[in-house]
Amino acid sequence: MRKFLFISFFIFLFIIDCKSDDGVEFVYKNKIYKTNIKTVLLYKQGWELSYPIINLNSNEVLKLSFDDLDSTTNNYSYTIIHCEADWTESSVIPFDYIEGFNDNPINDYDFSFNTTVKYTHYYLTIPNNDIRLKLSGNYIIKVYQDYNKDRVIFTKRFSIVDQQVNINALVKKAILFEYSNTSHEIDFSIIHNSFPIDDPFNSLKVIVTQNNRADNAITNLKPLFIRDNVLIYDYDEDNLFSGGNEFRNFDIKSLRYKTEHVNTIIYIEPYYHVELTTDNKRTFQRYFYNQDLNGKYIVKNTDGQNDELDADYVYIYFTLPLDQPLIDGNLYVFGQLSNWNCSKQNEMTYNYETKMYELRMLLKQGYYNYEYAFVKTNTKKIDDTFIEGSHFETEDNYSIYVYYRDFSSNYDQLIGYTITNSVVR
Repeated sequence: MRKFLFISFFIFLFIIDCKSDDGVEFVYKNKIYKTNIKTVLLYKQGWELSYPIINLNSNEVLKLSFDDLDSTTNNYSYTIIHCEADWTESSVIPFDYIEGFNDNPINDYDFSFNTTVKYTHYYLTIPNNDIRLKLSGNYIIKVYQDYNKDRVIFTKRFSIVDQQVNINALVKKAILFEYSNTSHEIDFSIIHNSFPIDDPFNSLKVIVTQNNRADNAITNLKPLFIRDNVLIYDYDEDNLFSGGNEFRNFDIKSLRYKTEHVNTIIYIEPYYHVELTTDNKRTFQRYFYNQDLNGKYIVKNTDGQNDELDADYVYIYFTLPLDQPLIDGNLYVFGQLSNWNCSKQNEMTYNYETKMYELRMLLKQGYYNYEYAFVKTNTKKIDDTFIEGSHFETEDNYSIYVYYRDFSSNYDQLIGYTITNSVVR
């Protein structure tokens, strides 16, 4: 297995990881369109693990950063698109939601320092001197190359909330017996004392996400009860999420020594190759608490002085043994490291000789969470319980977004947001 991982994959280094993806179709989701672009991060400045949401007309700032593995600098620009609650483009024109210019160059960049893989690190903040956003709601930042909007490099979602309502939320073990050992029930109330909502069944859209994933979001909830200025969402089944399992992890903040879950570290000029310990299927195993980052990762190099520039890029090898390949779908390494997507870049391949699913990914040094997800060919639905199992004890974050749109409005305002944690153990 070691020989297979470190030699047979190595000869395809540039073929797999350095090709261009110009001309692919643009979609309104978190997606990287060129494989030389890595580690696209968007978060509230000062808090790397935060979700990309800030308050309207506040001093809060979002920071966007990414790495380009090209050896030279490129001309990158960005534009911002206002979206509806379902992440389709809204009918609002840029003049109405932007103060400043909607097409701006990305001028700030630095070069990696003392790394085996050379890259250029680009970054910007929103809002900035060139652009401020005037409306609440969902947004897409679209980064493109050479002043050509058709040459999309990546897209990233973020939101701005104008907090007009209060949300009281509770995550608990599912009441229904068939889900009680595996699922979380998210009950909540929307209090709108100073914000009249005359027709909550038609003017409100409520979206609930687990660990800020988009693929399994609940989007069709309506108030179950209405009491004065309180809208109550207290379902038994429509508001359930599979709890899943605590995320797996690995630590490559240093390449000088092996950490837990790291089997070998090999340097084959000019790249480091890190093989993780072989994983196992956890579907029917008992729950075991392990503090995690709920699928996220942190860029970090403990042997350097500037994480963003000193952290190297390393080939990581994942292995998962199964006696037979899955004939009705594919397996993926899943989490923020894959943009919460399942694509060719994080799809595993079955090795008949070792009877293992295997994958190599090029990742920046840091601390990572991940899990294994199964996608059935006929449904395309991402299932992270097939390999990992599901437990009501699992710790997860749940975000609740409340959008409002009345008959006189032409877009979905984001009037409420809260984040709560399961903590049901």
